[in-house]
Amino acid sequence: MEFANQKATIYNDTVVRQFAIMTVVWGVVGMLVGVIIAAQLAWPELNMGIAWLSYGRLRPLHTNAVIFAFGGCGLFASAYYVVQRTCHVRLFADKLASFTFWGWQLVILAAAISLPLGYTSGKEYAELEWPIDILITMVWVSFAIVFFGTVGTRRVKHIYVANWFFAAFILAVALLHLVNSAAIPAGWMKSYSAYAGVQDAMIQWWYGHNAVGFFLTAGFLGMMYYFIPKQAERPVYSYRLSIVHFWALVFTYMWAGPHHLHYTALPDWTQSIGMVFSLILLAPSWGGMINGIMTLSGAWHKLRDDPILRFLIVSLSFYGMSTFEGPMMSIKTVNALSHYTDWTVGHVHSGALGWVGLVTMGTMYYLIPKLFGQKQMYSMKAIEIHFWVSTIGIVIYIAAMWIAGVMQGLMWRSINPDGTLTYTFVESVKATYPFYVLRFIGGLMYFGGMVLMLWNTMMTATAGRAPKVNIPALAAHA
Repeated sequence: MEFANQKATIYNDTVVRQFAIMTVVWGVVGMLVGVIIAAQLAWPELNMGIAWLSYGRLRPLHTNAVIFAFGGCGLFASAYYVVQRTCHVRLFADKLASFTFWGWQLVILAAAISLPLGYTSGKEYAELEWPIDILITMVWVSFAIVFFGTVGTRRVKHIYVANWFFAAFILAVALLHLVNSAAIPAGWMKSYSAYAGVQDAMIQWWYGHNAVGFFLTAGFLGMMYYFIPKQAERPVYSYRLSIVHFWALVFTYMWAGPHHLHYTALPDWTQSIGMVFSLILLAPSWGGMINGIMTLSGAWHKLRDDPILRFLIVSLSFYGMSTFEGPMMSIKTVNALSHYTDWTVGHVHSGALGWVGLVTMGTMYYLIPKLFGQKQMYSMKAIEIHFWVSTIGIVIYIAAMWIAGVMQGLMWRSINPDGTLTYTFVESVKATYPFYVLRFIGGLMYFGGMVLMLWNTMMTATAGRAPKVNIPALAAHA
C-alpha cells in the first residue's frame, strides 16, 4: 500500500487523465461527423444547402478530428503513461506537459472552427492554415521535450521497445509537419505552398503516407507493445523480433509515399520505388502483428472472458489485414483498378476503424479505471457490447466499400467493341448507392459503440471521484 501511494506521488497522471477523457470525447465528435458525411453521400440533400455543412467542408473536419483529436489524444495519453512506468520516473517538466494538453485542445478547436468555414490549405491531412500550423509546432516541440526529457532522466538503463516507437513517431511527425507545411502566408488564414506542381504532390504524399506510417502506425505500435503484455499478463513474445520490427518499419515506411501517385505526372521510376518499398513493408508489418498476437501464447483462454484483450488482439488482426492490402494495392496493375475508387476508402477504414480505433479503445478501457482509482470500468457488459457492435460495424463498412470499389473500377474501364465507354460515370454512382447506405449503417454502429464508451467512461470517472470512506472501519476505530 505504501508503494502504491509512493507511485501516486511520483507519477504525473493528471495530464494522462485529461488526454484519456478527451480521447473518448473527440472520438464521439469525429465519428459523428463521419456518420453525417456518410449519410450525405447516400442522401446529398441532407446538407440543406448550407455551405459549412457540405461534404467538402466536413470531410477534412472528420479526418482531422478522428486522426489528430481522437488518435492524437490517445497517443499523448499512452505515451505519457508508458514512459513514466517504463522509466520509473515522473514526467519531465510538468508545466510543459500541461501546455501540450491545452495547446492540443486549442489546435483541435481551431480546426473545428476554420475547416467548416472553408479555410484550408487543400493538403490531405494537413489542411490547417499557417497560424494553426505554428501552434501545432509549438505543442509538438513541447511534447518532444517532455518525452525525451523523461527518457533522459530515467532510473533504469534499458529503454523499453514501446518508447522506441513513441520516439520515432514524435521525431518523424515533427519532420513531416515542418517540411510539408512550409508555406508563404498571404493573409491571416491564407497561404501558398512553398512547393509547386509535381514536387508539391510528391512532398504531400511523402507526408501523407508517413502520417499513416508514423502517426497512425508507429505511435499505436508503441501502445500495442505495452498494453497487450499488460492486459494479457504475459511478456512480449519475442523482444528480439520487436527490435527488428522497429528498425525495419521506420526505415522502409519513409519510401512508400509515391504509391499514392501512380499514373500521375510523377516520374515512373519514383512510382516504382514507392511500389517496391510498399511490398517490402509487408514483412516488418506482419512481424509486428505476429509478435503482438503470439504474446497471448499460453493465455488464449483469456480472450473468452476479457473484452479489453479482445479489442487489442482483434485490432492487430485488422492491422495485419490492412498491411497486406496496402502493399497489394500499391502494385501498379492492381492500382490501375483500385485508384480513385471506394476500395481505397475501404482500405483506409480497415486500418483506421479496425487497427487504430480498436487498439485505442482497448488502451483507454485499460487506462481509465486506473487513472480514476477503480478496479475496472463501470460496466464490463457495456465493453462487451461495444466490441461486438464496433466489429460488426467495421465489417459491414469495409465489405461494402471493397465491393463498391471493385465494381467502380470495372465499370470505369469497361469498353464497347467500338472503343466507347460501356458505362457513364453517373451509372457507376447509381450502382454504388446501396453500398453507400451499407457504409452509413456500418459507420452508425461504430459511432453507437463510441457513444456507449463515453457513457461508460463518464460513469467510471464519476465513481472514481467519489470519496471512499470505510464507515464500518471508522465506527470500529471509534
